[in-house]
Amino acid sequence: MNNTSQKLSVLEKVGYSLGDFAANLIFQTLMTFLAFFYTDVYKIPAGTASAIIFFGGFIGAFFNIIMGAVADRTRTRWGKFRPWILWTSLPFGIIAILAFSTPDFGPDGKVIYALVTYFLLILVYSANNLPYSALSGVLTGDMGQRNSLSSYRFVAVMFAQFIIQGLLLPLVLILGHGDKAAGFKTTMMIFAIAGVICFIITFLTTKERIVPKKEQESSVKQDLLDLSKNKPWVIMLFVTILIFVTLSLKGGMYIYYFKYYLDPVAQATFLQDIGFNNMIAGLNDSLIGMGLTEFQWPKDAPTSAFSLFNSGGILFMIFGIMFSKGLADKFGKRNIFIAFIFLSALSLVQFNFYAPTSITLVFVTQIVHGFLYGITIPLLWAMIADVADYSEWKNNRRATAIIFSAMIFGLKVGLSIGGALGAFLLSRYGYVAEAANQAQSAIDGIKLAVSVYPGLFFIASAGLVCFYMIDKKMEVQLESELKERRSKNIN
Repeated sequence: MNNTSQKLSVLEKVGYSLGDFAANLIFQTLMTFLAFFYTDVYKIPAGTASAIIFFGGFIGAFFNIIMGAVADRTRTRWGKFRPWILWTSLPFGIIAILAFSTPDFGPDGKVIYALVTYFLLILVYSANNLPYSALSGVLTGDMGQRNSLSSYRFVAVMFAQFIIQGLLLPLVLILGHGDKAAGFKTTMMIFAIAGVICFIITFLTTKERIVPKKEQESSVKQDLLDLSKNKPWVIMLFVTILIFVTLSLKGGMYIYYFKYYLDPVAQATFLQDIGFNNMIAGLNDSLIGMGLTEFQWPKDAPTSAFSLFNSGGILFMIFGIMFSKGLADKFGKRNIFIAFIFLSALSLVQFNFYAPTSITLVFVTQIVHGFLYGITIPLLWAMIADVADYSEWKNNRRATAIIFSAMIFGLKVGLSIGGALGAFLLSRYGYVAEAANQAQSAIDGIKLAVSVYPGLFFIASAGLVCFYMIDKKMEVQLESELKERRSKNIN
């Protein structure tokens, strides 16, 4: 193998991070708005939407294992993983537009259309994001550089998340002139074009440096056997599932929390008191003064408050990410992940206990949660890259993509379970789409779905990572011994 201790340039780190920015324009939309899009825009019953999200995503998740085996065995002059980012960029964009379109079919036709487009989107996401994620494991073998790369990557993710969770719903209403169906389609077209451009930049600015020698190649059967004996991999698989169940569940349910639980008058008062309404009015006056038309920001308080709530959380996630590398370098990824995922879980639980008028407390808690969780964001994927190193160290074979494929599988399973669980809970607690007044059982279910349930999943993930053996001491050992092996080109 090549010696991979060299420092990555800022250009390469930024170029690599743009790939996750592009993917998360779609992925964050799935996590945050898919259940809402199906139930309140495309008018699919909540129970049926739950089944679509679960079965479409779960079946598509199995494609990751196949994709991992294929990517590890891809041979091109551009490398193993970079070509897939290029090849899938355009299909990804097209299918994303189709998945958030609303053709005028009957009830059965809508269900079939939603299931097929969601399934295809999950497949193309796997074909794109699995090689992208695996690429981080072959750009460099330096642990410090890998931590730095993860920080760049997840700052980009947070910017995508800021756009989706903070601005997507207002953009949908603005671009659709109040028609959410038209607005979703137009917005996704813009995201798709931006995404394709970013994927191409990622392809052009990155370089694969860790290249296994031909004699290190193994069969798919051997790769899977190695995985089954890899305890850190098994732990990270289940941790990934739990993390994305949590993100999908709470992310998809926040909009209902603002729309149906928090008091709209209290939300309007809060927005007025912090100067938000004056800011929008000033923006309108500036645009009109330049001869442009009025900026038609949505008038209802829950939409504005929900967008501001997400934006505040994301900004503090970015702030948390900035502390991640330093803490991980000093104390190890495992210890920092356990501590801060547990603390972020405790902050989530608080949402269940606030009164409908406690808007300030809701926002403060979101900011605290964002910071705490932000510290853990780069660590998950950096730890998975370390698992690939552990596998190479233990087995003298490197199978980066197959290891990441299992984690992407876990991500898809978690996304499917979390999204389906949200829709299921709505149905189970008696939610009625677009009803002005929801039953108290539905309100209680919405509160639990953004607080206690996701908090418990986060706590369970912290508990699992306690058994993850790659601590700070082992990180140093893996880096040192693998660097020596690669420099000597020995197996």
